[in-house]
Parts: sequence; structure tokens; C-alpha cells
Amino acid sequence: MSTGHWAPVGDLPWERNAFGAASGAVRLRDGRVLLAGGADARLTATAEAALFTPATGTWSPTAPLRTARRMHTTTVLADGRVLVSGGYSGPPAFPVRPLATAEVYDPVTGHWTDTAPMGQPRCAHSATVLADGRVLVVGGSDRRSGDSERSLTSAEVFDPARGGRWSATGDLADGRAHHPAVALADGSVLVAGGWTATSRDVSGGVALAHCERYDPGTGTWAPTGGLASPRTAHQLTPLPDGSVLATGGGAGGGIGPDGRVDPYSLSTAERYHPGRGTWTREPDMPCGRSLHRAVALASGEVLVVGGSTEPLHDAGLSSAVRYDPLSRSWSAAAGMTVGRTDFAAVPLADGRILVTAGSVRTGPSTPSGGHHRLTRTSELFTHG
Repeated sequence: MSTGHWAPVGDLPWERNAFGAASGAVRLRDGRVLLAGGADARLTATAEAALFTPATGTWSPTAPLRTARRMHTTTVLADGRVLVSGGYSGPPAFPVRPLATAEVYDPVTGHWTDTAPMGQPRCAHSATVLADGRVLVVGGSDRRSGDSERSLTSAEVFDPARGGRWSATGDLADGRAHHPAVALADGSVLVAGGWTATSRDVSGGVALAHCERYDPGTGTWAPTGGLASPRTAHQLTPLPDGSVLATGGGAGGGIGPDGRVDPYSLSTAERYHPGRGTWTREPDMPCGRSLHRAVALASGEVLVVGGSTEPLHDAGLSSAVRYDPLSRSWSAAAGMTVGRTDFAAVPLADGRILVTAGSVRTGPSTPSGGHHRLTRTSELFTHG
């Protein structure tokens, strides 16, 4: 029997695709939720921004970004402001033309201001708040030449206490993009998996199993235990005991955990143990999924919801499952009313989970035969 339930709330002012590991919605210190940027049905970057107010269950427009962007990062700073960095502007293109620009949103005034640009243009990167309030930006994609892209090894740090300056820090051993990153209890940062470019072709890349750990005290990276399965378009979720759960994703048409070519999304899950620097296999999810969202619940469980299945990613999933880290087991959760992928999900202050936006259908499965069919719907999950 499934647990929890979903209830519809107010629609976004516009349909939106929120593709990217870190370009979704964020909860502000006053409890509201901000969603800024993203893409329209043709995957052209947008500048619109909106605020969700839990007390009324409604969205309202706020000042748009100064630069339209997609595949950017959105990070809440220690003082309550929001940093948006990188991404790309305009329609999709290969090779990508990423941005170095960054801007900051003030929830009190409702306005954006430009801040210093990054040293490296990048999109599909990660951004993680460090214990001292600085923001670590890692990897991503950039243009290599007129017909190829490169996955970046570079990392840099944004310091709001020093006037919003950026400074270079240690490089990764392996270039990567589309990777999740999480801060660990000891203040270090884990990056796990992701995607790296391997040829000039638009699809020339492979998923990674290699993981690295950043020490903010020394500004350096060190290898740590690798994933059992290479994966990209997956999720990392911190657990109450300090370990980290990795769920789903795809091997990019690569080699699956059994050694055979596997073009489908992964149902496997793994758990990282920071003290040992190793991963252990967890029980498989009931089905494979990529481009999903995994959100920690107030109970200590993890809600894994939505997403899609490789290789076509042609329809969003409505199903959801719950992971219990104590019993190391999965159970069914109530499914969303709208199946979606490339969406945003964020926990509210009262423990409910807000999901919004996303792609319902893509590619040949859409009426247009080649564009994304998006949604502006939002819904709230209440666990029980």
C-alpha cells in the first residue's frame, strides 16, 4: 500500500523546464520558494522568476533575472540572498556557449544585482555552500572549439564576505558535468559520477563512476571510493547518519553493473560512508529512473519521485518511492497527479515537499514531434 498523498496547489505563471542538477527551486529563509530561469518548450533559456508562498499555495512573479539562463546553479547564501551562476543563454547550441556571469537576488527588495563573474564560463556545473558561507562551484561544460565541447576540471569559490569575489581553487582529477555534489558533516564536499565529453560528437560522452572529495581547508581534491555503477542524471541525498544515498541515473548507454551494455535508466542505489570513503550497494528501487528528484523527508526517509527512463526520456514518470535508511528498504509512495521529468522539488519548512514545472513528454511523443511538452502545475506531498 502506498503512503502519503499529493495535493495540487497554484500553477506557475508559465510552463518551465528545470533541467540540471542544481538549477531548480530553492527555499528562502522566510519559507517562500524561488524558481528562476530555466527553459521553454524549445529549450531556449528564460529569465522569468517566481515566488511560491506556502500559506496561500500560490505563485507570483518576481523580478526576472538580468540574464536569461538555463543549466545554471541556484544557491541560498548564509545571509538569505540567492546566488545564480553560469548556465547558458539563448537557444540550445552545440558546442555550448556558457556564461561566466553571476547575479544575486535579494528577497527583501525583490531585485537582482550583478556580481563579479566567474573566472571560467560554465554550465551543468555544481554549487555547494561551505561551512564558512563561501560557495564552491565545480566542473561543468564549456566550448572547446567550433565543433566540440570539453568537461571542466576547474573549480572556484565565491566569497560573499569579500564583496562577492571569485577565486580559483584546486582542480578535479577528472573533468565532469551534470554531476551532483553534497556537503558532508566534516565540511568536505563529495562529487560523485556525472558525465564527461569524450569526442567531438554531440552525444560523445560517458558516465563516470569516479568520485572525488574536496577539503576546504587545503583547497584540494582527493579521490575517494568509486561508484559500483557509472551514472549521470542521478541524485545524491544526505542521510541522518552522515552517509549519502545515490539513486538511479543512467550509464549513458554504457556498461551496466553486470558488465553488459545497458541503455536504460538504473534502478540501483548505493550508499557512501564518509568515514571509510567507500560505497555499499543498497537494495534496488522498484524501477529505473533518471532526471528524477530525491528529497529527504522529516522522518529521515528519502522520497524519490518522477523522472524518466533512458534511452528516449520521452515521458515523465508519476510514480514515487520511499527509502528507509534504517531498514534499508523501499516502499511505495503515492504517485504525483502529473508525471514529470526535468522538474524542481524542494522541502518546505513544515516538512511537505513541493514539486513544480517539468517536462511531461519530449521528442517524438509530443504533438509537435520534436519539442518538449511542459507543465506549469505544482503539487505538494504530505508524508504519513
